[in-house]
Amino acid sequence: MRMTCTCHIVPKDVLERLASDKKLSAELRKAARDSARMSDGLRALRTQAAALTQLAHEAGSHLVQLAIAPKITVYDCKHTQTLPGAPIASPGASKDATAKRCFAETTDVAKFYKTVFGRNSIDDAGMTMMSSIHYGRNYNNAMWNGSQMLYGDGDGKLFTDFTGGNDVIGHELTHGVTQHSLQLAYSGDAGGLNESLSDCFGSMFRQWEAGQDVTAADWLIGADIMGPAAKAKGYKALRNMAKPDDKAALAAQPTRYSQITPGMDPHYSSGPPNLAFCTACKTLGGKSWEKIGQVWYAALTTSGAQPNMTMPQFAARTRQLAAQNYAAQPTVAAAVDAGWKTVGL
Repeated sequence: MRMTCTCHIVPKDVLERLASDKKLSAELRKAARDSARMSDGLRALRTQAAALTQLAHEAGSHLVQLAIAPKITVYDCKHTQTLPGAPIASPGASKDATAKRCFAETTDVAKFYKTVFGRNSIDDAGMTMMSSIHYGRNYNNAMWNGSQMLYGDGDGKLFTDFTGGNDVIGHELTHGVTQHSLQLAYSGDAGGLNESLSDCFGSMFRQWEAGQDVTAADWLIGADIMGPAAKAKGYKALRNMAKPDDKAALAAQPTRYSQITPGMDPHYSSGPPNLAFCTACKTLGGKSWEKIGQVWYAALTTSGAQPNMTMPQFAARTRQLAAQNYAAQPTVAAAVDAGWKTVGL
């Protein structure tokens, strides 16, 4: 099987670490432990969906356009684990703040991919963008399960409502884009690239919504879903793309490619390519999605399925595309080169 991606925004080991933290209340430890345990069942859904996507691409059925623009749907699990849940007729006008926010942000992600990259939904063929909210009870995670999004409400103390992080939503939906383009595996270099691409596009989406340039951006992932108990322990986000080894990040990462070890969780091995992207954007300046983001998107979508792509191969691809697509603007290629050299590639 090419892809076995659980694609949760919060790494399982972080939840297990919190579940073992005796300084936390029994209630919070239980919420973290239960959230970690759910990942195994959800992994099976993701693996099956990825296999079907692979077969669809091999058969060429993905080339059929489903709609000229994606339909955005939201379902309410009502704190059960039954998917997709009960349909919400008009989520954009719902009195449920989570439903309304989920609809608005998913709609914006579709707009972001369409206006910035010319992409029609996750699969570039207009597939419906479906989300399920209020998944489980005190569920501390969000994920793309291979065919749809699901969001937990958090326990309110370690993590808050996962629809509250626009970068979280952009990150997870980008796992779907990767599933329908490079089809990266979820181990080794490919796994780290898989997670990194979601962080890159999740951060770009956050910056795009705010109209921020690369200097104003915070480059944090998950800052808006951190609960008061996590903040009290000194954590400000899940990851920091500008400083992957930041101790204030709940899932601090290595900064150099040479620091990646065999079997490393992709949520950690994504640190070096995250830093490479952030450095390239800061070196060039301006808006992340206007040039460097275009190079990364081209690397993601123009070479077909490359499930075992390595980080050096991806770095070479972005260098090549930057030089080709911005031949009259050599500063773009220079910035991309500087980004990869920062992490030892």
